[in-house]
Amino acid sequence: MRIESVRAVPGVSGFYFDDQRAIKAGADEDGFAYAGEPVTNGFDAVRQAGEALLVELELSDGSVVRGDCAAVQYSGAGGRDPLFRAEEYAPVVEGPVADALRGRDPRAFADNVSVVELLPSAADDGQALHTAVRYGVSQALAAAAARVRRITPTGVFAEAFGTAPATDPVPVFGQSGDERRRNAEKMLVKGVPVLPHGLFNSEAKLGSDGGRLVEYLAWLGERAGELGPDGYRPQFHVDVYGTVGEVFGPPYDRAEVTDYFADLAAAADPYPLQVEGPMDAGGRSEQIAAMAELRDGLDGAGVSVDIVADEWCNTYGDVQAFVDAGAADVVQVKTPDLGGIQRSARAVTECDGTDTRAYLGGTCNETAVSARACVHVALATDAAQILAKPGMGFDEGYMVVTNEMRRTLARRERADRAVPADGSGGGRR
Repeated sequence: MRIESVRAVPGVSGFYFDDQRAIKAGADEDGFAYAGEPVTNGFDAVRQAGEALLVELELSDGSVVRGDCAAVQYSGAGGRDPLFRAEEYAPVVEGPVADALRGRDPRAFADNVSVVELLPSAADDGQALHTAVRYGVSQALAAAAARVRRITPTGVFAEAFGTAPATDPVPVFGQSGDERRRNAEKMLVKGVPVLPHGLFNSEAKLGSDGGRLVEYLAWLGERAGELGPDGYRPQFHVDVYGTVGEVFGPPYDRAEVTDYFADLAAAADPYPLQVEGPMDAGGRSEQIAAMAELRDGLDGAGVSVDIVADEWCNTYGDVQAFVDAGAADVVQVKTPDLGGIQRSARAVTECDGTDTRAYLGGTCNETAVSARACVHVALATDAAQILAKPGMGFDEGYMVVTNEMRRTLARRERADRAVPADGSGGGRR
């Protein structure tokens, strides 16, 4: 069996590209769009349509497998790769990428993704391919290995990294978008394990003193008791996009800051709380220092709020640095930003044996294909939680991720039951 051809078709993603710098600088909402000029290179508007590049690998038996190149909503911010244009990169996938993969054995997943990681973005610049390209092509390569070997992609990742896959569903994290009340209520009715994200990406949403977030968490806790199923105890997780740091400023271990986090914990009580991206310190080393300072301050004050790394935690090396420094209780493995999907799997395993948990995240701006691929990474590595994606309507992304996980667990359970008494044949798939 071999890879016969590689094709690429520009498509659409599940959300939009947003100029985070312009939004944080105060771009006015104009209905669903934003008024004003973009400030990040590559953007034509503060909010513009998301794009994806649809990759197909045709194998020598005539079968076709897929992966989707996608980039995060806030491209070009926080040390991430620039805005991804599908039309621009289609010739790259059908040219140098196809040339490197054509004729290769699809079963050799690790070798094939390594080849893609080493390809330059252009013949003379020495830079790696855009993370979105590596992300989508690697998904297709994982699907090819699974197809030929007749196992799940979970099995492909587990064998590649020597992990014991999860036997129970990984908790799914729902994201609400700006419909933070209506969509949160949807999540509560469905008993979503982790919620609601909240999208507190400006001071106006957080409140000039942070009070709007306190009020929101109090409302959320009340509604969880009213709408959730019996025995429901979700994990609350809100993303503040650095706005807490903008409101309070450093040092982050002082009483004013820890008292605010105590107010957040009290508002969320009795539900545990995670706060993502409390500040944006402008660089990786600065962010690690600020996060560690806050975490130490909260520990010293006895405030039970977990801190989640996002800003400046983009690459595999970034994840390593945050984990090694003990700068976060949870690190988001932001799948499109790491490039090849195998790097996301490796990043999750970096948290094994540490005090840091791995949240396999990504972005609302992905596709159903990339979301399903990430489910297999989460199962193979037994991540602490996985993002419901794509889109910001909640229901659709939650359905995509949850159903793929349940299908996979059921298939692997059936394979276990098929193992003969002597242990030959069958096995985890």
